[in-house]
Amino acid sequence: MTGRHAAEGARRVQTRPPRVRVSVLGPVRLAVNGTPVHLTPLTARLLVRLVAAEGETVTARRLYRDVWQQTVELPHQDLRNRNEVQKRILELRRAFDRAGPGHGTRIVRTGQLPTARGAESTYRLDLSDEELDSAEFTRLVGDALHAAPASAVRLLTDALGLWRGRPLAEAQDEEFADATVRRLNRLRETALRELVAGHTALGRYDLALPVAEETVRERPDDPEAAATLARLNARLRERHGDELLRHTLRGLRVDVVVLRGDLFDQEDANLVVGFSDTFDTFTDDVVISRESVQGQLVDRLFEGRHRLLDAALRRGLKDVTPLATESVREKRRGRRTRYPVGTAVAVPVGKRRVFALAYSRLGNDLRARSAPADLRLSLEGLWPTVARYGLFKPVATPLIGAGLSRLVELDRTQLLLLIVETFIRSLGQDPAICPELRVVIRADELERTDLSAVEDFLRRVDERGPALPPTGIG
Repeated sequence: MTGRHAAEGARRVQTRPPRVRVSVLGPVRLAVNGTPVHLTPLTARLLVRLVAAEGETVTARRLYRDVWQQTVELPHQDLRNRNEVQKRILELRRAFDRAGPGHGTRIVRTGQLPTARGAESTYRLDLSDEELDSAEFTRLVGDALHAAPASAVRLLTDALGLWRGRPLAEAQDEEFADATVRRLNRLRETALRELVAGHTALGRYDLALPVAEETVRERPDDPEAAATLARLNARLRERHGDELLRHTLRGLRVDVVVLRGDLFDQEDANLVVGFSDTFDTFTDDVVISRESVQGQLVDRLFEGRHRLLDAALRRGLKDVTPLATESVREKRRGRRTRYPVGTAVAVPVGKRRVFALAYSRLGNDLRARSAPADLRLSLEGLWPTVARYGLFKPVATPLIGAGLSRLVELDRTQLLLLIVETFIRSLGQDPAICPELRVVIRADELERTDLSAVEDFLRRVDERGPALPPTGIG
């Protein structure tokens, strides 16, 4: 609008809501001091007509023609028509005056236009950006076009939040509103496009995607919008890679992730590796299988030198009281000192930790055995150890119990649920265990794992919080 440039800076930093707020990005609304004001249909159309003029003056004759939709000018009707316009102008001013004396005449300005038939009354609106949503929308989008990505995203999000529907809805397809409606619609298209670009520049493809989808729904024949959506979907697929499930726990900012892959490829995360109660490490395919997770731990992180892992485990176990020590006669191979099931040892490996978790018992026949209660006990003891020694890094774990521990009572889905459930319950005691739990599943295990059951469990956690009752597993 005009006549306010000197005060523009002050209004931009205004913190208190304006006393008057006219909203036309959707059905017209007027609020004064935060309270909705009812306008009669003709007065609402009059307000929309003045907004469509975008600060320019409109004669009383033109107002009557557009608002009352006059199609034929009858002789000797000018005075009556002017009176009708003046009554609606008075109603509008009285509505604005609820904000304080003088607001009506300050906002609805009266002028005179000399004509061959004499002076004719004119009217125009003088509203600040904060008082008129379409003006604020225009300013926010304009500012965003010259802003850095993070600032642009904030400005565009604020701008699009003002949009409630078709602008100047009461004008429908009236000619006087066409130019303003087209401008606002084009500006909204620009805002949507730039918001996608801003989120993309910040690497937030997940936030860009719903905006791009909305654009395609609104403009299904726009090849540029369709191409943008296709690129976003491709980038999201690339980013997720083998990620099968990701759920951010409500109110905790902790992610639960399930992915298909190799535990030892998770180089940014601490690892959990299951052991028996004797913490054996010798991969002779008798005591420990080379194909087991423990065997891969020795080969891939300790260069096949099991004695290095033995030494690290001994240091971690020095403060743990053993349960018993077997004789050579009773246990001819492997380590003979037994520790409590549930013992967790943090083994430093470079800048991360491997958490060695005893969740099974190795019999003297060299067969490992575990039970659901053993696994639950072990997991419940694991998470506090991760919180204490894990350096607040993501933690990656295999599907513990699915291998040679012979834990036949639970299927793959139940094992996964038990891992997730115990982790979430521990968050109720310490919400800073780690920023991400990552369960890594082998491809051959995936077909026997129902991830929809995990999704359903996580949704219930969001509804009820970390104090969710146990699943009944273990």
